[in-house]
Amino acid sequence: MLSLRPPCTLSPAPWRRRRTLHGAAGTPQRVSAAAPSAIVEAVSPPARLSFPILVNGCTGKMGLSVAEAATSSGLHLVPISFSSRDTLDRTVRVGHTDVRIYGPSAREDVLSSVIDEFPDVVVVDYTAPDSVNANAELYCKLGLPFVMGTTGGDRQLLYKSVQDSNNYALISPQMGKQVLESHQAGKLDISGTAKAVIACFEKLGVSYDMNRMVKIRDPEQQLEMVGVPEEHIEGHAFHLYHLTSPDDSVSFEFQHNVCGRSIYAEGSVDAAMFLHRKVRSNDSKRIYDMIDVLREGSMRPYRTF
Repeated sequence: MLSLRPPCTLSPAPWRRRRTLHGAAGTPQRVSAAAPSAIVEAVSPPARLSFPILVNGCTGKMGLSVAEAATSSGLHLVPISFSSRDTLDRTVRVGHTDVRIYGPSAREDVLSSVIDEFPDVVVVDYTAPDSVNANAELYCKLGLPFVMGTTGGDRQLLYKSVQDSNNYALISPQMGKQVLESHQAGKLDISGTAKAVIACFEKLGVSYDMNRMVKIRDPEQQLEMVGVPEEHIEGHAFHLYHLTSPDDSVSFEFQHNVCGRSIYAEGSVDAAMFLHRKVRSNDSKRIYDMIDVLREGSMRPYRTF
């Protein structure tokens, strides 16, 4: 899932040469011009939301991280999730909640029951690339608002499913001539973040063959070539983008690196809260992304847990 929170400060590495900026977040303030002299008053923080959230994919590390972030944020975690295997019969412990895992054949019946009990539920999906479209079609069929954090699948079909159903959804994956991306070995597909950034460059006129993207999944290369801290080999997202002019006289390079999963988990919870508010207000717009969340100021201060 693409998160617009500032990433954690990282130590220097062979492909990470930029300085980081540090700033302190102050208390939000508002200046009133009612009196001759400016009066500064503190703005009250928004009321804490509490609504039911179902995380599809609690058997995976990312889904589990989102479920933990949701409970830490005061949301009501629906004790149900799904697996791609029908033979799986187990529960996953999230805080004080035992989440029952159901197979794919039970999805529609179980989700229908969830809607009856929790009509204002929001689903967050962190499953697998080959499940994206089938899951989205089911959410749309049942009228379930959902945050699609899973990358891959047929993205055009994904958007079409939402548009045709008029369902609420937040979809986010959450450039250039050379793109190198490194993720934990368990990530099956190409980084959705990298593909989204490349799409931005293409809009600016930079052509790019996606097959040229360098995808690194070998832990030894991640340690030695990329500079991923050893403690984050099992959970990281490092990206390097490099543009070079045709005559090699000018080059442009930047990178963004994330250690751990908490930044994505917290961003997913922010997205669910944002979508919940849009559903309750019956907003005319139905498809959103993380840019919408940022523009509306819906990102909570980043915290670790």
